[in-house]
Amino acid sequence: MALDRLLADPRWNVVGLLTTLDRSSDRVAMHDVRGSVLRAQAAALRLPLIEMPIDWPAPNENYLAAFAEALETARQTTPDLTHIAFGDLFLADLRQWREATLERIGWTAEFPLWNEPTRPLAAAFVEAGHRAIVTTVDLDQLPESFCGREFNASLLAELPQGIDACGENGEFHTLCHAGPLFASPLRLVAGATSTRMQRFLNVDIQLR
Repeated sequence: MALDRLLADPRWNVVGLLTTLDRSSDRVAMHDVRGSVLRAQAAALRLPLIEMPIDWPAPNENYLAAFAEALETARQTTPDLTHIAFGDLFLADLRQWREATLERIGWTAEFPLWNEPTRPLAAAFVEAGHRAIVTTVDLDQLPESFCGREFNASLLAELPQGIDACGENGEFHTLCHAGPLFASPLRLVAGATSTRMQRFLNVDIQLR
């Protein structure tokens, strides 16, 4: 929804996407989405993808160095870049960290969804025709049956009390694979599941 909001706002010109990838596995850190799926997603969104390879888990100083390098790469293509946007919703300490970190290297953080009520936001995502799949579940917060499901009205209705509808507390992660922003939907297949840290259940989403 953050990208949707930015693209609809005439104040902003979105020039690309940026994310971290674990160097050894070529997967998105934490979400565990394959790099091949991520690249297909960016292509379907018709936006360049800047990859930020790191050795995950990374010490903070290594993460910051890789972050600064990735942003510098973006500026080599578009020299007048000043802002980077995040989809954070209400975690104030995370927002403060992002703002302080970016300020040190000459960037400004933008939060287009900040403090929006998450239940209506999740419902609006579904109603707008965006489609996503739950790729990761924190088993300390949600049953494993939620992993691999479509993020839709039925899922939202079944979320236990206290679980954020957008997974902002880390209850789950999703992968958007179709919708009004996509040139064409991604053709995906769900593979095996695996558990990290005896807590996070991931489903291996692959391209067909």
